[in-house]
Amino acid sequence: MSTLSRKQQTQKRHKRLRRYLNGTSQRPRLAVFRSNNHIYAQLIDDEAQSTLCAASTLDKDLRTSLDSHRTCHASIAVGELVAKRALEKGIQQVIFDRGGNLYHGRVKALADAARKAGLQF
Repeated sequence: MSTLSRKQQTQKRHKRLRRYLNGTSQRPRLAVFRSNNHIYAQLIDDEAQSTLCAASTLDKDLRTSLDSHRTCHASIAVGELVAKRALEKGIQQVIFDRGGNLYHGRVKALADAARKAGLQF
């Protein structure tokens, strides 16, 4: 059993993943951050160090339509919204960065919804 806390394990995984994941303007990085209450997704161009578009459960578009911000249904809505915003900017391919979280539950729901809405990764 690890002596590291769950947060420390997540940070360690994220640091290890970021060695290989770099977003460009042609293929930005879809970074996911999951807190206890909300989920956030943003497309990042690491070369220019800028965020191209973002979506979260705190957006005005989603805040009123969601019953709870902590469920997989909320993650699906965020995945669809970030994909819609990316496609409006002409971005079709991304690199998925799960942020050190396990590819399970809310993170997987967001990724599947983004794929279904038209993003390729």
